[in-house]
Amino acid sequence: MIADFLQYQARTTPNPLGIEIAKAKGSYIWDEKGNKYLDFVAGVSACSLGHRHPRVVRALRRQSRKYLHVMVYGEFAQGPSVRLSKKLINALPQPLEQVYLTNSGTEAIEGALKMAKRYTGRDELIGALNSYHGSTHGSLSLTGYEEIKKGYGPLLPNVDFIRFNAEEDLHKIGHKTAAVILETIQGGAGFIQPEKDYLKAVKERCEATGALLILDEIQPGFGRTGALFAFMNSTIVPDILVMGKGMGGGVPIGAFASSKEIMECLTINPKLGHITTFGGNPLISAAAEATLSTILESRLMELIPEKEALFRELLHHPKIKQINGTGLMLAPIFVSAEVANQVVLRCLKEGLILFWLLWEKKAIRISPPLTISTSEIKKGCHILLHVLDTLPDTVN
Repeated sequence: MIADFLQYQARTTPNPLGIEIAKAKGSYIWDEKGNKYLDFVAGVSACSLGHRHPRVVRALRRQSRKYLHVMVYGEFAQGPSVRLSKKLINALPQPLEQVYLTNSGTEAIEGALKMAKRYTGRDELIGALNSYHGSTHGSLSLTGYEEIKKGYGPLLPNVDFIRFNAEEDLHKIGHKTAAVILETIQGGAGFIQPEKDYLKAVKERCEATGALLILDEIQPGFGRTGALFAFMNSTIVPDILVMGKGMGGGVPIGAFASSKEIMECLTINPKLGHITTFGGNPLISAAAEATLSTILESRLMELIPEKEALFRELLHHPKIKQINGTGLMLAPIFVSAEVANQVVLRCLKEGLILFWLLWEKKAIRISPPLTISTSEIKKGCHILLHVLDTLPDTVN
């Protein structure tokens, strides 16, 4: 199978990890040779409840017996999509009153950017350096890492960037700014958290200038930080909230939420301001509703602080300089990029799945399922520490 994978599927990197997947369940993945891997990545934060969570599988089966796609988004009232939207909005603070369901996080970013420009009548957008919002043209335009943009211009005009956590840059937000878009926690940069009152300062500057604040919660969202969304750990509410990844429990979905007033601008003058064929797909919505219900009705978020504490307690090693992030969104920073690279590759051979971050080459990603057990955390950390201990002296 690996030969056909390399021959017929387009690649994103020259050397993919290339595990031949046979099955997955809970916190584990098995390959075609019967090897078992403990998953500390969860599909890059997508499998919030682990692999094939029974409640998600039951929801998919139940809905598949009724109907699949029947109409483009926004025309028919479909039970799973309506219930998901209602449940999500009921869990969010005001003025987040309506949600637009999409197929992915990057599509949700596109819709949010369009809506901000339409609502404000402005065309300037501001992002953050070292950010990542997706790979479509609009999302890429607001991604604050120039290396990844090479060869894809021209991208959106009238885009500027500020430094994350640098309040002295906020003067760039002015009366021509339609929106400022920030990751609530910068993912690709190494799980960088906002410093105290930084988000509040950004929000106040946006309010003073009439700009909208868009928060990208595609990675932190759906309980990963111990709150349903990371902004809930602060005192502010964004004008537009973008989500994806962990929303679906392992199926593709994204969404953006805002007030009815702002959302209305996609509906009239002109109508069809943002359209999608498969957004709000009933099968996907059923899985997402089951995921959200499980997270809200269980103790999963309540237990995340002690799981984070266990990771931090166990992961002490001379080659680990610090651990960024919060909750189950953690990034050990190693003494060098080569150590980080070898940790990912060698842990895979030892049965532990880890992954790199986009821009911070000295870091690795630890974003396991929210359902991970303490014994699985201990097992994975033991493998990681063993690999660090056995790295040759030439790797430093």
